[in-house]
Amino acid sequence: MSTDYTYDEEGYLWPFFVFTLTLIITLPLTYILVKRSRDPAASFPRIQTNFKHKHTDIVNTLRKKEKRKDRKLWLILAVAIGWVVMGYMLVLIQNTEAPSQKLWNPYDILGISESSTEKQIKSAYRKLSLKFHPDKAKPDAAKNETMDDLNARYVEISKAHQALTDEEVRNNYIQYGNPDGKQGYSINIALPKAIVSDGNGKYVVLLYSALFGILLPYLVGSWWYGTLRRSKEGVLMESSNRLFREYKDNIDEGGVIGALSTGQEYDELFKGDKADSGLSKVESRILAEGKLSPLAGGLSVKDKEKLEDLESGPQRKALALLWAYLGRIELDDPVLEKAKFAVAPIAEALNKSFTAISLAYMNTAPLLSSYYASQLLIQALPPKSSPLLQLPHFTPATVKAVDGDSKVHTNVQDFMDRPDAKRRSLVVGKGLLTDEQYREAVSVAKQLPFFRVAKAFFKVTGERFILPSSLVTLVVKGRFVPPGSENVPEIEPLDLEDIDPAEDDLDALLGRKVKKQIGKDEKGRPIYEAGSDELISAPLAASPYFARDHSPRWHVFLTDSKQGRVAVPPFTFAQFDRPILEADGKTPTFAMQTLKAQFQAPPQAGHYTFVMHVVCDSYVGLDTKMEVTLIVEEASKAAEMEQVVEDEISEPEEDSLAGIMHVAKGGSSKELKKREAKEEESDDESGTDLEGDDASETNTDTEEEDN
Repeated sequence: MSTDYTYDEEGYLWPFFVFTLTLIITLPLTYILVKRSRDPAASFPRIQTNFKHKHTDIVNTLRKKEKRKDRKLWLILAVAIGWVVMGYMLVLIQNTEAPSQKLWNPYDILGISESSTEKQIKSAYRKLSLKFHPDKAKPDAAKNETMDDLNARYVEISKAHQALTDEEVRNNYIQYGNPDGKQGYSINIALPKAIVSDGNGKYVVLLYSALFGILLPYLVGSWWYGTLRRSKEGVLMESSNRLFREYKDNIDEGGVIGALSTGQEYDELFKGDKADSGLSKVESRILAEGKLSPLAGGLSVKDKEKLEDLESGPQRKALALLWAYLGRIELDDPVLEKAKFAVAPIAEALNKSFTAISLAYMNTAPLLSSYYASQLLIQALPPKSSPLLQLPHFTPATVKAVDGDSKVHTNVQDFMDRPDAKRRSLVVGKGLLTDEQYREAVSVAKQLPFFRVAKAFFKVTGERFILPSSLVTLVVKGRFVPPGSENVPEIEPLDLEDIDPAEDDLDALLGRKVKKQIGKDEKGRPIYEAGSDELISAPLAASPYFARDHSPRWHVFLTDSKQGRVAVPPFTFAQFDRPILEADGKTPTFAMQTLKAQFQAPPQAGHYTFVMHVVCDSYVGLDTKMEVTLIVEEASKAAEMEQVVEDEISEPEEDSLAGIMHVAKGGSSKELKKREAKEEESDDESGTDLEGDDASETNTDTEEEDN
């Protein structure tokens, strides 16, 4: 038995091979292309506003450019070519007739029926052997016959006769389907023979060498180098190293902005002459006298010194443009204006890496400064500026009119809590806002997602008390109540509870959302409550100056105010289990949201007071800071308290039906136990008095004996 390799002479198999190979490559590339082409922000709700500033077109252009950046030209071409090739292969497959494989049949070869007798078989064989005997038959030139063809045909006739007359040959035919017995395997190679013959084999070897010896190692190496070149936050490793060197325990928001300018990403943005072009103009604008701060760019004295100490180059250009962006400085130059808005998204990406570095040190001040820097970058505000500048059309003059002589800036909540008439009298007028601009600003303020904490507490699932080193859950209950909201419903007490799931409810214990069954239909099938299992995202940040679409995130973490350290690292929430807005996309639902964070309890029992921070990375002044106390009980004390609680729960009242039945069965009720306890106390008191009299008498007798 042998194995025969045959090539695709008819051209039927190789289109299948090419189609399959192209499909394996094209489908993943198509998925990547579609994923990159899809705009994730398109499915997110947005804060409804018509506000446009002077440079909205530049911001929109940069946003579109960022979305197009992932759509590589080579990827588009590869996908297009792949689908064209697959389409052509399908046409070939459909139009190419498949070769038919006939089974070897001696009756068909002899031209007789399967019911023929032995005499008929011999007669048919005799006639065909005389007709096709090589010594008598001659090749037909019209049919391109050769002597080999005639010999092969005569051999087939002889084998057919033997298969029907010779017992051994017939057994081979019956058992193996061939008179010669068991045959070898035939493997069809889905390539035309011309590819590996006529001296073309060397090209096939060369092709395989290029694919697997050059292209594949290059792709794997490029991927591996790319993973090593960037951190998990997506920034260059060299940028992370520079940010690490800029870290300080007492760094503030301005210091974070200065640190972010060291990113290597700016070297590519401002390479060559771009680093010095227009730098002096930018610096003169940001260092000019400001309206709400000493300097127009919002720099402090320390920030100014840091800028001036830098040598001319990409870092100094980036830092100057960052301050121009935060101070909303007009540069009166299209190139500089575009660069001003381009540096902010890069800084925001670098800030994620700085946040990770700050978190590694677990110091509170740098972590908060990095979060506050994110707010400033997204809203285009300098440090310590008025939160009111987040609202459309608000200018330094408008902020001065609201703040008056106060040294503390008015936040959005306080401004919106004032009566409408009072607000109008402050901000509407000559040199301030028009009625239309005022309505636009109020409309945006009433859509800002301010998460107001209603209750925060600690618990251990399934337990009444928190023991040392147990897995504690911090439960934060709150609602999205935008500033200036009216007709806010009262909080239902039940909404503030966090009910533990049943012990056998694995879906709930594992955090999987399950629809609640509310009944059955007429056929007995369960009916579930309406609602989607998908988590709800907050509206995209209202950030008209930031050249990216940004989804707000809320960071919840605990700090030790005495030591200035982070006690529980941040838990980040970007999606919620309850709707935030009504169907109109503007009216808040005021639904109670639940945020949960798990951590390990301290190893020692005691009362631990933490400061809980709920920080939004997208808006200034919409954060929450409050004290929470974690009570960790000793295991023995918790067991005693657990027993007391169980006794109170298990024993019914005497005047209740359950109590009467319990006493009738020989049990005791709470009231009966109380009476027994009182009687024991009275007996103890009387017994104590008697013992006291006896003792005094004994002492007296003893004294008399001594005398």
